Parts: sequence; C-alpha cells; structure tokens
Amino acid sequence: MPFIHDDFLLRSEPARRLYHGFAKDEPILDYHNHLPPKDIAENRQFRNLFEIWLEGDHYKWRAMRSNGVPEAFCTGNANPYEKFLAFARTVPHTLRNPIYHWTHLELKRYFGIDTLLDEYTAPAIWEQTQAELAKPELSARGILKGCKVRALCTTDDPADDLNWHRAIAADSSFDVRVYPTFRPDKALNVHDANAFNAWTNRLAAIANIDIASYSDFKNALSKRHDDFHALGGRLSDHGLSHCYADFCSDAEVAAIFDKVRVGTNASPEEHAKFATAMMLLFGQLDAEKGWTKQLHLGALRNNNTHLFRTLGPDIGCDSIGDWNQGVALSRYLGRLTEMQALPKTILYNLNPSDNYLFAAMAGNFMDGITPGKVQFGSGWWFLDQKEAMEWQINALSNVGLLSRFVGMLTDSRSFMSFPRHEYFRRTLCNLIGQDMADAVIPDDDTMVGPMVRNICFANARDFLGLGL
Repeated sequence: MPFIHDDFLLRSEPARRLYHGFAKDEPILDYHNHLPPKDIAENRQFRNLFEIWLEGDHYKWRAMRSNGVPEAFCTGNANPYEKFLAFARTVPHTLRNPIYHWTHLELKRYFGIDTLLDEYTAPAIWEQTQAELAKPELSARGILKGCKVRALCTTDDPADDLNWHRAIAADSSFDVRVYPTFRPDKALNVHDANAFNAWTNRLAAIANIDIASYSDFKNALSKRHDDFHALGGRLSDHGLSHCYADFCSDAEVAAIFDKVRVGTNASPEEHAKFATAMMLLFGQLDAEKGWTKQLHLGALRNNNTHLFRTLGPDIGCDSIGDWNQGVALSRYLGRLTEMQALPKTILYNLNPSDNYLFAAMAGNFMDGITPGKVQFGSGWWFLDQKEAMEWQINALSNVGLLSRFVGMLTDSRSFMSFPRHEYFRRTLCNLIGQDMADAVIPDDDTMVGPMVRNICFANARDFLGLGL
C-alpha cells in the first residue's frame, strides 16, 4: 500500500465514513493566505519544483537549516535543481514533522507520485514533475480550479495599489474569487519613525490624501478600507505579538503622531497608546462594513538577528512567543463591544498554552445574533499539524461550539499547499470518528456528518459574507 492512500490518517470505520461521505468533496474557501495576486493575474506557469515548492517556503528552509544545509541552498544563489536536491536529502529527516506528510500529499495530489522523496528518487521526480508543470492544469489558475478553490483571500497592505486584484476581478473568464485582505500592521509602528513615515508617505500617495495630521492619517486609512471593500474584500488581519489596550484621548494620539512625523521615535508607552487607538479604529471600520477581523497573536519574530539583517523577515527564524494574552485581549474586545463596534472576529494563538484561554475568551463576546460571532481560529503556523489541530479542536469543543467552527486555511505562500485542507479534514474526521467509535458521541452519520461538512466549507462561506 502506498504511504498516501485513500484512508490515510483515518483510523476507524466512522472516521472513514465521515471523510469520504462528508468532507472529501467539499470545495475550499481559503480565507487567509499569502499567495501573490500577481501570479494569479498573470496565470503563472511554474517551470520546476523549486519555483512552485521551495521559492518562498520558510517551513522548508527552517528544516533544511536544521539538517545542516548551507544557506546557499535555502535562500542563497545555488541553482534551482541543487536547492531541490538539498531539500530531497532533508525530507527523510523530517519524519514526524508535518513537512513529511505535506510533501507526500502534494506529490500525490498534484503529480500522482507515490514514490517517497529522498536523494535517490529526487532526479526522477524532478524530471516527471517538470513535464507535468508545463501543463495548463498546473498553472496558478489551473491549480486553484483543480483543487476546487471557490475563493481565496490574500494578505495585502493598505499602501498596496491592488492593481493585480483589479486585473483578476476584471477577467470574466476566471471564476475563482480572489479578494484582498486589509493588513495594516505598519500603521502601528510609530516606535520606528523613519519606517513609519516612509510607509505613511506611500499611504498618502495611494489614497491621494495629503497626510499632515492624525485626522488625515485616519481619513487615508478609511479611504483604503473603502477601496478594499469595493474589490470584494471582507476581512482584515493583524499580526501582533499581543493585543493593545492602553486607552487614551484623541489629543494624546494626535500628539504622538505629530512627534513621529517630524522624525522622533515614539516611546514604548506612546507606541502602546497609538497602537491601541489604531486597533480601535480598525475595529470600527470593520464593524461598519460587516467585515471579519482576524487577530493573529503570539509570534516572536526575527529571532536570528544576523539572518534578519542579511536576508530580511519571513525567512524561517520566527518562533512562539510567551506573552500574557488574556487581560489585554479581554479589554480590547470589551472596549469595542462598549463602542458597539465589535466586528465578527477570529482569534488565532501561536502559543498552545493559550488554547483554552482563547477558546473561552471567544465565548465572552457572542452577541446572541450571529452564530459563532467570535471564533477560536484553526491551528496556526507551528500549530497547523495533526497534534496541534487536535488540541485546538478539543479546546473549542470543550468550551464552545465546534459545530460553528469556520475551519481551516493554508496561511501559505505556496500554490502547492492546498492539500493542507485535506490534511485538516482527515484529522478532523479521525478525531470525531474515534469519538463515534468510542460511543462518546452518537454513531449517527445523519447527525455528525452535516457538522463535518459545514466545518469544511459552509460555515466559513456563511460567516464571512463573501457572496459565494
């Protein structure tokens, strides 16, 4: 039997019934990823496995460094085939790491390859996949259609021009919906006046608003929020170490803005106050338009300062942080509720010790109108693997309503990553199926099956309001 077979990860008869009968054939709504809209607009045809698989995948770079692979073969100037061979030599060492599962799921689903990847099988796999990658079915758009992606939401800065999104939206021949997601993290960075001012000048140019005051700054952000909405965007996203809840007056925030605009860095206390004001503004904007806010909390970024200075961010040197999340998160969500400006919200934690904190926190801010208004989101980053997915599902099930869960996303920069939805669905069905087999929940497909199906697609479709 091949490693990736029909019942991969499904260890009970109820699990197999749930997956094959209710989960397998559901379409995909990938509501948070980092795919380049340019590749979709231009329908990029990838020339080899390096381009589609290794080009921007920091998960793989991290594993390769851990295996003693020099940086030249990760992010450096080695040629694409040499980089692929270096990864192939690493793959057998990733046993029990999710990369081993993902690698072989992707080879199977995109290329029909059952051969296990290592340094000996690598040359033949490289040749076979190059021939397949030349086909239109494995272009950027071909992949989205082949994986039954109904819609995906990329991650976009308010200062981005969104021209690639406009090109996609104008192409009536392509029926996969591609929407921008509002990611305004740089609007908070008043602790670095030079970077903040450079970004603010970009924002002013794209919004066509002269930003001379804090009021102008807010108007420009609101204008860009409108522009995202006009292109179908219905989600925002914030990547923060922790929430901010240092409330202050508008006059204080304006004074901080003026100080930074003349080139003086904000103090840590001023930064916290300014960031709080921004996050309240973004909550209001989202609530006014019926958007969903995503809060990704807990990453400790750019730990390896040498590689950060050499290569920049997002190169596989981020980690799990250990901030105390509860008080500030509660105060932030509470203040938005008091303002009648709490949007639909998805909370993602990176530290697994916060699972029950986040699951319980979500239940504090339901409104009795929108089912699952505040969601405990799927396992993210270091937690998007089988064990941690089960932890997240168990925490949500024990203190909330699993039946209202909006399910999985890829959070990926690779067009090869859509089988992660399959990986999640198999994990979900295996976990719930075992409960059925153990008589912890009824062994009744008519009761349990629709819940599984909804978690795979319909809950996200109905919650996010993307018009699907």
